Parts: sequence; C-alpha cells; structure tokens
Amino acid sequence: MKRRELLKTALGGAFAPAVGASAQQPRPRRPGEARRPGGGEMPNVLWICTDQQRFDTIQELNNAYVRTPNLQRLMAQSTTFTHAFVQAPVCTPSRASFLTGRYPRTTGACHNGQRINENERLVPRILADYGYECGLSGKLHLSPVAGGRPENRIDDGYSQFWWSHDIADIWPGQNMWHEHLRAEGVEWPQPPPRTPAWGVPIDPKHMQTAWCCDKAIQFMRQQSNFGPWLMSVNIYQPHHPFWPAEEYYRRYDPGELPAPSYVEGELDDKPGYQKRAHTGSWRGHQISGAGDENHHKIKAAYYAMVEQCDHDIGRMLDALDETGQAENTVVIFMSDHGEMLGDHGIYLKGPFFYDCGVRVPLMIRWPERYQAGRKVDALVELADIAPTILEAAGIPPEPGMQGRSLTALLEGRTSSHRDSVYIESYNSGTRRQGAAYATAIRTGTHKLAVYHTLNDGELYDLTEDPGEHKNLWRDPNSRDVREELLVKLTHRMAETVDPLPPKNAPW
Repeated sequence: MKRRELLKTALGGAFAPAVGASAQQPRPRRPGEARRPGGGEMPNVLWICTDQQRFDTIQELNNAYVRTPNLQRLMAQSTTFTHAFVQAPVCTPSRASFLTGRYPRTTGACHNGQRINENERLVPRILADYGYECGLSGKLHLSPVAGGRPENRIDDGYSQFWWSHDIADIWPGQNMWHEHLRAEGVEWPQPPPRTPAWGVPIDPKHMQTAWCCDKAIQFMRQQSNFGPWLMSVNIYQPHHPFWPAEEYYRRYDPGELPAPSYVEGELDDKPGYQKRAHTGSWRGHQISGAGDENHHKIKAAYYAMVEQCDHDIGRMLDALDETGQAENTVVIFMSDHGEMLGDHGIYLKGPFFYDCGVRVPLMIRWPERYQAGRKVDALVELADIAPTILEAAGIPPEPGMQGRSLTALLEGRTSSHRDSVYIESYNSGTRRQGAAYATAIRTGTHKLAVYHTLNDGELYDLTEDPGEHKNLWRDPNSRDVREELLVKLTHRMAETVDPLPPKNAPW
C-alpha cells in the first residue's frame, strides 16, 4: 500500500486537496533519508497557535492568577520571546503574514473577509515540496468564512486537513469537530440568553481544544514511522465567546481577579474607533467602563480557556516524548493576536495597537539546538517565524519573504534583532467602528499609531506609561519624538512593498 493510502487509512482523515494543487506529489522520504540540504536530519515541526491569547496569560510571565503548568514546562525547555508582536490585530491578515513571512498588505489579505492571494507560498507548501507531510487541525482562516461559507483554500501544502474554524455549527458537514461530536452522540449545549461568560456543561474532552490536540497526537504518532512532518494545531480558544468548559470555569473565582486596566477619562483624547468600541455592548450586556462584575466573570472565563489550552498542549508534548520524536522536533507556541479584555474600556479586538491586542506569547524549542530556559526581550515579529522554520530545515529563504530569521537569537549568538516592530490595520474594524486605515510602530521605549482615515493618532512613552493610558499625540513637549517616529514609521511602511517579482536586470 502506498504511503498516502496507508496514512489515510490509519488516520481516518480525508486528504482534501488544496485548490489549484498539482496531482503530482514529491516522492516520500523514508527515515534516515530526510536530510537537510546543508547536512543533518530535517526536523519535524509542531506549530501550535491559539487564537486571541494575550502575552500576559502565562503564570511564569508575571501572571499569578492563571494556571499554565505545561507552558511553564515548555518555557524551561525553550527560548521565550517576551516582546513578540503580530503584524495585524485581527485573524486573517496576521495568519497570512506569519504563514508566509510577508506583511499583510503584501499577501493581499489585509483584513478579515478578504482572501490571501492565490500565488502566496505558505510554509507548509514549501516544506511539502521538500518531502514533508503537513497536517492541520482547527482553524486556517486565510479566506472569508461568513454566512456558512467554508474555507476556500489555496495550494497550502496541507495533505491532512481537519478543519474546524470555530465552535459554530454553520458549515454543514464541514466543521469536522461538530461532525465528530455527532458521531460520538454528544450534543453541544446552548448557552442561556444574554450571557457574557458561561461554563459549558460538557466534558472538557469534547471541547474543540481537546479535539484539535487529539488530531495532532494521532497525526504525530503515525508520522513517527515516517517523517519529516509539520503539524499546525490551530486551537480556537481563548477566542470569544467566553465559554470555557464548566470544569475549568469553576477553578476561578471572579471576585479574586483584578479589574481591567482602565483609567476613567483616558479615552477623551483618543481616536474615535476606541470611543465607539467603548460605548458598544456585547451579547446584550454593557461591559464597557470599569467595576462591572461582568469584567471579572469574563476574565475568569478567559483564564479558564487558557488553562484548558495548557492542559491539552501538555498532552501533545507528552506524545512527542512517548514516540521518541521530541529531540528532533521544533515546537512553536504562539497566538495570532491578543484580546483587549476590558483594558482601555474595550473588549475583543479591532483597529487597536495596545500591547494587550498585538503582543503575544512566543516560545520555540529544539533540544540541543536552541537555548533552553532563556527569555529574550528583543523585539521580534511573527513574520520572522517563517524564515526561522525554513532555516531549521536547511531550506533557503523563499523569494519575497520579508521576515528575518530568529536563529541567531535562538542559538544565543545575539541578543538583539530589530529596533522596531511594524503593525498595520487596513480596512479593518466593524460596521459600528467603521473601516480603519491605520499603521503603528513600536520601539523599546515608545509606540506611535496613526489613524490615517481620521487624521489622528496615539503616542505613548512606554517607560513612563507602560499601560498606554496617556496619549501624547498632541503634547507639545513630545513633538520631537513624534516626528522621529513618524519618519521611522514611513520607512517601515516602505519596507512592506512587495519585493516580488524579483529584479532580473540592473535597470
């Protein structure tokens, strides 16, 4: 039996060909044959991406309230980047960026509801060309999914594709997690009306988080006899709605959790998008401002979802150990963007550049290759992950990649990387917020955000005001630093121009 037929039988998953994919596949590599072009064995890649998880949601990283023992275990074995930033504050453009190593507007996916360009080269597609078997469980979100429309894929390189965009059941026969629940005879409960936070009365093993990890473990166990492989695990939690399994929700007392980081009146001198988001409601509840008990309930639910993610990530790490694959597997843990969680009087996400929305956790482990137990404070972008993976596999950078490999940081050969990170939000936002065209730059000491559609902006001195509450955009004493950052932002925007097609002549 051929390898692909063998895997299809063993894994019980359909081989869903990508749109436009060639029928001819690279010849499978056998154990011992998967050699890096520059020498050495090609590593496996376990790429774990939660959805909407803030940077400050790990117990070891200055959060005494959330329980994350498995992520702490991973931290002890990894290089942890404490200042990792997304390239867009919402899903599709961020995912298009880190899967290609290119900036959002370069990929054509500038906002949710827009499809990535057909000719973009994703990391799994590149690795598949070199003999990798690539799988995905959970979310992809590189094209619109509204109105019950399933993911419209490009040639993404995933030969094993267990798609479950989120917890909704609006894609008949397509959300494979809901199909699994039906096959198991499990009914997904309906929440009470007008409930901002709710403990779902269901065994945690039936949550989408557990299912995504189950599929990854299944894939990794089978692949232990083959290789190399990449497995993308795209967990939907802790994305809203704030509905953790009841078992996890009970572990948190809302009354013991701190209120959101919000200063009364701080929105008075901030752009209109923030003000409109602050005055809005969510699921029938007015949850703006500070002091409302819903804030504490939502935070408890959010932390509960993070804890379940931690538990199931631990199961995947255990599976790597049990199958003897941990030593030659690069493990990446990250999220696609953050969550406002009531900070600055705002929930969820949008055209906002506060650290709670654009700074995410990032850990990378490769035993005996990358430094373990090290925290790196250098500014890094998620666009830097794609070239890092290719370098680990000994594959040359893809033409058009704009990210910078993190290998020198991971190996301890340097402690610096970038002098700034660049983030953009083009035509993003909601009907209530209005479409925003905005860009931002963050250095180690300051952050500048420009709302081009409003001719307005934000400027924060992160040394004096790490919570980003006092907007210095119009402060006459901050004029020089504002002008300096505006020039730097202009340079970074120019750098995002697509370098493709390649230059073939000097003129």
